[in-house]
Amino acid sequence: CYTSGTTGNPKGVVYSHRSIYLHTLMVSAGAALGFTSSDKALIIVPMFHVNAWGTPYACWMSGSDMLMPKQYLQAAPLAAMFNTEHPTRSAGVPTIWNDLLAYGEDNPIDMSNVKQIVAGGSAVPRRLIEAFKDRYNVRLLQGWGMTETSPLCALSFPPKGSDPSEEVSWLAKTGTLVPGVEIRITDDSGAVLEEDGIQVGEFEVRGPWITGSYFKNVDPDRFHDGWLKTGDVGTLDAHGHMQISDRSKDVIKTGGEWISSVELENVLMAHPKVFEAAVVGVPDEKWDERPLACIVLKPGETATPQEIASWLAPKVAKWWLPERWSEISELPKTSVGKFDKKVIRAKYASGELDVTILDKAELN
Repeated sequence: CYTSGTTGNPKGVVYSHRSIYLHTLMVSAGAALGFTSSDKALIIVPMFHVNAWGTPYACWMSGSDMLMPKQYLQAAPLAAMFNTEHPTRSAGVPTIWNDLLAYGEDNPIDMSNVKQIVAGGSAVPRRLIEAFKDRYNVRLLQGWGMTETSPLCALSFPPKGSDPSEEVSWLAKTGTLVPGVEIRITDDSGAVLEEDGIQVGEFEVRGPWITGSYFKNVDPDRFHDGWLKTGDVGTLDAHGHMQISDRSKDVIKTGGEWISSVELENVLMAHPKVFEAAVVGVPDEKWDERPLACIVLKPGETATPQEIASWLAPKVAKWWLPERWSEISELPKTSVGKFDKKVIRAKYASGELDVTILDKAELN
């Protein structure tokens, strides 16, 4: 399979029959997604995206029914499939679920049979998890992985014995490893960091379904001593709970400090008028880089950058507040539905974006 090219050109990832089989065993296990013959899976992820996250193989292994929407991935036809076919499971990128949630504000969607939905491919906003729980009583589980890992490495199941009132907080985390995968975090020099939930480093993983090379490209910068450098940065605690703060290429380095674009996006998408938000780092003469916030408002809503910035101010560190804002009709996305930040940066550099710059007084 080829990577989606979110941060660069797509790369071919080499799988074997053995790695696919072992990944399927893990996905089907009760400690992971636990498909059974009584399930009916709505497979929204395209086959060219990591073999639809391995879901079809798990269905074949367990005897689950499969529902295929073909090219009809818009909210209306997907809602029709929920209403007529009554799937018990589904999986897709957050943009799919965000669109379906918006469609469901004015249209009925029957999710009474749904046991669980998995969202992955990019960070899942907390408000999306809350909305599915409140409106449909459906658990939106976060899955983490990448094309190089076949893809599943972690799931955000709440730990045993956790308080039910904390369920959404656990679901909004990156998750804990599935059986069979090892993980560690390293600093810029490659030294392994302590698993204390505080130190931030790059995640490295290894396991029986994690590839050891790209097609016709060994790439020693990514693969070394059996470990894959994921390009994701975050924290890891002693109990194996992961929290990704950003992609290493998307972290905004401003005045020697880091700003997580993912965390900023998640907070912005909790604004009642915001439909989608993407944050990228752009050049700044004083601070090297500063965040640019690109906002898509919900249909019929209006809001000024100053209004959104004022709402954001008490929720993040003062130096995280973006001075640059751009309201756009639609965020560019890759073929698998991820925000295409390469395109956003290119449009900013070429002057194609209509950018509002707030001064210090407007940010207070």
